[in-house]
Amino acid sequence: MPTHNWQKSSYCAQGESCLHVTSTWQKSSYCQEGEACVHVTAGAGTILLTESSDPAEVVLTTTPAAFAELIRALKQNTAPGSGIEVVFGPEERVRLYEATAPETVVTTTREKWDAFVLGVRAGEFDRYGEFAEVGCANSAG
Repeated sequence: MPTHNWQKSSYCAQGESCLHVTSTWQKSSYCQEGEACVHVTAGAGTILLTESSDPAEVVLTTTPAAFAELIRALKQNTAPGSGIEVVFGPEERVRLYEATAPETVVTTTREKWDAFVLGVRAGEFDRYGEFAEVGCANSAG
């Protein structure tokens, strides 16, 4: 799993000679398996999700609005309207993908998904959904 998500200003000229900031990945406090859970962080105008135990280190990139919709749906126990698709499959597997990029799939277990949902319902990820409301995802803190 990536440990940091480096970001620079969109006003920075081409190249790497700019000030970069980083945010760390957040998991639900309800996750019982150490670091092996669904993690979330903010990037430059995006929200990123990953499953830390995935050996392929797949990272799902979505918009703050789509993530806010996912949070709303999980809190209301309804299906998300658009954006992030959640599919429950065989063998207690849960797959997440962005509707516009179905080839990028984050896979987790039902137990880890349930821990993530409990964290969502406790408000642990609200700050990421708030980026959609203010139109900015330049800080995860």
